[in-house]
Amino acid sequence: MLTPQSKVARENGNECWLSIVGIGEDGWEGLSAAAKQAVETSEILYGGTRHLAHIPIGKSRRLAWPSPMISALNEILTLHRGKTRVSVLASGDPMLFGVGVTLTRELNPGEFCVMPQVSAFSLACARLGWSVSETILISLVNRPIEQLFRYLHRGQRLVIYSEDGMTPAKVAQFLVDNGYGSSQLAVFEYMGGSAEKRLDATAKEWPAKPCGDLNSIAIACTADIGIKSFSVVPGLSEDCFETDGQLTKREVRAVTLARLAPLPGERLWDVGAGSGSIGIEWMRSHPSCSCVAFEEREERAARISINKKRLGVPGLEVVCGSFPETLHGFKLPNAIFIGGGLGREGLFRACWDKLITGGRLVVNAVTIESEATVANLHKQYGGDLVRILVARAEPVGGTLGWRHLMPITQWVVNK
Repeated sequence: MLTPQSKVARENGNECWLSIVGIGEDGWEGLSAAAKQAVETSEILYGGTRHLAHIPIGKSRRLAWPSPMISALNEILTLHRGKTRVSVLASGDPMLFGVGVTLTRELNPGEFCVMPQVSAFSLACARLGWSVSETILISLVNRPIEQLFRYLHRGQRLVIYSEDGMTPAKVAQFLVDNGYGSSQLAVFEYMGGSAEKRLDATAKEWPAKPCGDLNSIAIACTADIGIKSFSVVPGLSEDCFETDGQLTKREVRAVTLARLAPLPGERLWDVGAGSGSIGIEWMRSHPSCSCVAFEEREERAARISINKKRLGVPGLEVVCGSFPETLHGFKLPNAIFIGGGLGREGLFRACWDKLITGGRLVVNAVTIESEATVANLHKQYGGDLVRILVARAEPVGGTLGWRHLMPITQWVVNK
């Protein structure tokens, strides 16, 4: 049971039953006095087998993480919460793509103490002389490699947490396949310990063999000649998407995203998603933005799945089925875009009821019937009505003339 004799156990006058201790490759000797005390006074010590091996034998009951870890995490947060002094070992900084994020999400700040070590991210930047604030950190631990697409552009510096020893070879091949084969890679194995090793080569020269299981990858991105980068500013060219023609044109898309106004951490519902362009560009605006794309036609839903990967947002959720029936059981959205089917019975009401207070709803109407529906809704709910007219210059014989796209009536309303 809790024994409040340790300074480490107290934070802001509250009892800390959980200590989350970052440990590096220098092991026990690299820990601060406070971190050592937290480990030594714990009743139960959780950690990976490699981490536990660094800790001298003590009185704590040692438990190695199971695979998957979820059962142990649930045990910590339910069975031991406030009853048992628990210490958890994690690599480097536990709050940087670490177990500390998961454990502390539902706890009060007074219940836990986090004692970080220098992260592999900081160590890699220090080894290379890169500014931490100007370098992007990406984790490929249990995450899809396609997320790299969002960050590939000339001069970008990336540090990647690898899943295993084959991750560097997979990343190198990914870069080659997507026009970044000249990018310089530096792979750091077992950083901060006596076995630390550094490997350097371009992506196209990287050997297809494993590195040490514990490694981090640093990339200085260099695009091959003729390779274009994709901006995170809304309005990507139509040829960036696989489509059957059901695609919001880039000029209209840019205006639509401006009115949807994505903010970090917000969630969009893209109803009648077509090729998925609105939801994809919403998620490209910030890594913490999320989206559920609702699409009735299976072939279009399949195209969304292709587009989301090639444009670096593999986490976009695609739901195939009729709506409004499918609009249930999901986390409520901060914004909703209705790109089609507005006249369907109950669709607007279902969307409006699900939208959080203060959320934004944007509708793009193309047909006369949908414009009439928008006009009636505008009378009832207010908001802004905007007419979007776009013309593109195209060849007419030996000269240029204006070809008008279909006009869009856009309705924007805040709940």
